[in-house]
Amino acid sequence: MERIKHRVAHYWSHRAEGFEQQRLREYESEKKNRWLAEFQKYLPKGRTLRVLDIGTGTGFFACLLAAEGHEATGIDLTPEMIDHAKHMSSVLGLHANFQIMDAEETDFPDESFDVLVTRNLTWTLPHIARAYREWYRLLKPGGVLINFDADYAAALEDEEEHELPENHAHKLVPAYMQAENEAITMEVGAYQQPRPQWDVQLLVEAGFERVLVDVGVYKRIYREIDEFFNPTPIFTIAAYK
Repeated sequence: MERIKHRVAHYWSHRAEGFEQQRLREYESEKKNRWLAEFQKYLPKGRTLRVLDIGTGTGFFACLLAAEGHEATGIDLTPEMIDHAKHMSSVLGLHANFQIMDAEETDFPDESFDVLVTRNLTWTLPHIARAYREWYRLLKPGGVLINFDADYAAALEDEEEHELPENHAHKLVPAYMQAENEAITMEVGAYQQPRPQWDVQLLVEAGFERVLVDVGVYKRIYREIDEFFNPTPIFTIAAYK
């Protein structure tokens, strides 16, 4: 299982530079406000929050929430992603803390954060149940985990065809990299059950008291087929401690 983690990190190390440029463009687009609108449904109101962006990539969510006045930290297993996250926050003039760290086994003390956020990460984790138990540990009582993800392994077998624009990331990634991404997806997916139903079960087993699922987020975020479009329908899972 550790081998697949290294494989995932290696793959994303090659995507980091282009990924930062795309996330900067996304930050300057209408998508920024759409993501914020989704967060506002779940974030505790009226105070500064300690937020951990797990699998931060180049820091999009960490920057988004830092700009709202929250104390944001981002972690990622890929050193190159963390380097670009630091650069992206600097470009945007925002303060966020970024660290190289394993999402399934972090270095933070118990009850360190009010909110955990993550995007397109859990599908890559070989031990999702372990991750959810770890994330429960990190949350303060009353805290919330907000997870945006999709059942990517299932989608590979039954994904609707979309005509993607030429500047879309899928068009810009070389064929051998696309093949590697699909291979990783299928290897990790072999250990997973249908999602998000399986996630709900695991989150309850991890101790979360209330778990909400929203499959409508996909149409709200990805209203048009542009360079940021995700051809796989995402869902939101909000789990409260």
